[in-house]
Amino acid sequence: MTLLKGLKILDFSTLLPGPYATMMLADLGAEVLHVESATRPDMLREVLPLDGKDSVNHGYINRSKKSITLDLKKADAIEIVKKLVAEYDIVLEQFRPGVMERLRLGYDVLKEVNPKLIYCSITGFGQTGPYRHRPGHDNNYLSISGIASYSGRQKGGPAPAGIQIADVAGGSLHGVIGILSAVIYRDRTGEGQWIDISMTDCSFALNATVAPSYLMAGINPKLERTMLNGGTFYDYYETKDGRYFSVGSLEPQFRKLLCEGIGRPDLIELSFSEKQEDIHAFKNEVKNAFLSKTFAEWQKVFAEIEACVEPVLTFAEACEHPQIEGRGMIVEVPRPNGGYQKQIACPIKSTVFKPEYKHIGVELGENNEEILKPLEQRQI
Repeated sequence: MTLLKGLKILDFSTLLPGPYATMMLADLGAEVLHVESATRPDMLREVLPLDGKDSVNHGYINRSKKSITLDLKKADAIEIVKKLVAEYDIVLEQFRPGVMERLRLGYDVLKEVNPKLIYCSITGFGQTGPYRHRPGHDNNYLSISGIASYSGRQKGGPAPAGIQIADVAGGSLHGVIGILSAVIYRDRTGEGQWIDISMTDCSFALNATVAPSYLMAGINPKLERTMLNGGTFYDYYETKDGRYFSVGSLEPQFRKLLCEGIGRPDLIELSFSEKQEDIHAFKNEVKNAFLSKTFAEWQKVFAEIEACVEPVLTFAEACEHPQIEGRGMIVEVPRPNGGYQKQIACPIKSTVFKPEYKHIGVELGENNEEILKPLEQRQI
């Protein structure tokens, strides 16, 4: 059984935020139709490496989805979209504010076709506000939201993240939450709605642990000055051979085990001091301790000690980690013409469903005839 069986989604988005959201919904059983341009295809199709004609990134992010091509600047394409909207539950789009309205595909137009329609717009800055038409990318949204200002090192400044935090944690995941909340509301009331997701808003909301301190006490977070950004021993530590370990031993029992693990039980009392000079002194002792052994040596030590201390793995090592393997987080997804692609699995586990991976992302417009031909004689 799939959780979202029968839910039909028209996806007008490209690149990452929207497509990642609809991939999650497809993993949960929704039927997703990706509407693309034949002349300006999703750039994600072209990112190296390729598997056949398209990128492996596209094969992953667009798995289990169907694809049609439409020129949304033409009147007949608009009529096709309206015919589809009449039988679809959700529209997800990622254009700048006003674009869908100019195409005559805005929420007010489409809800006339389907009053129960759930319409989700994911943009950088949202549908309102002075920045609504401004272009941007992930690091811009993290900068405007304040996150970048205290994420990094004092000497090096803000640190570029290895993943798209604003795009995925901001746009994709909040988009999914908004859509599923709207589905529940529609089930109760029969009413559709327009969901306005701003990746900057959602990034700003991720300031969960520092916002209360500033808003109520005026404490502005700074680089390496908070409990979780390097201002205490909660940090990453270099080993003798240039690798790193993460130390997150915040609770007393874990802090005691940390001191014992690095062979310095004499530091336990110092580790609990709240004096700034003692906090820095303890962190420096932990730093020196990790520099005394190799990565492999520390792995042996902390494999036996549950101190919230773990090695910083490469992605290749993460793929082979027994916890990742034990949770089945890498799956083989069928190619349409045979064979498989290895991909990251749906991370949501449930007692009532198992994700079904129908196929990798399909070729551009592969489902044109299947989807469009039945619409030719259909009236809106």
